[in-house]
Amino acid sequence: MPFNLLKVYAALLELAHLNEHQRRQSLRGVFDRDIADNENLNFRTKQIRPIKKEDGEPAMDTLFHHLTTKKDETEEGRRQRRRVFEMARSQRLHWILYHLEESDPDKLEVFSYEDRDPVKRKDIIRTYIYDTEQEYVIILEPQRSGTDYYLLTAYHLNEKRGLKQIKKKLKKKLPDLY
Repeated sequence: MPFNLLKVYAALLELAHLNEHQRRQSLRGVFDRDIADNENLNFRTKQIRPIKKEDGEPAMDTLFHHLTTKKDETEEGRRQRRRVFEMARSQRLHWILYHLEESDPDKLEVFSYEDRDPVKRKDIIRTYIYDTEQEYVIILEPQRSGTDYYLLTAYHLNEKRGLKQIKKKLKKKLPDLY
């Protein structure tokens, strides 16, 4: 499992042959190295913080959960409350740091967009880091203070409506980056 710590962008983490415990341990090693234990984790000089606690679990555990799972959907396409492991997100976990550091800015679209948050029932500005070549997106939310970001999630645009949605947001992006 330590071999996944050696992976670099654009290689994928090797997870398919691991059992659930080994997979979680391997992913947690990558997550801890790049995010949880990285005191210099930032994007354009703004510190990156984990999203807020959910269901009483520590903020870093909530963030790890969001970066390796997705909301489950019923057969009718309705989203469930519970989350399930997603291979595509998890295999790209080590890509987050690469994109936050803007290691290859020529293939990145960085923009802010005003999203409607269905839970909070209000509009929220979010900043997107979109890798146009790999079809990968990282979503950040500026803190109210404007000095830091929350890292909400990151995922591969492998679902049928994902690429269409990000392109629509890109067309309607805000004039300034938040």
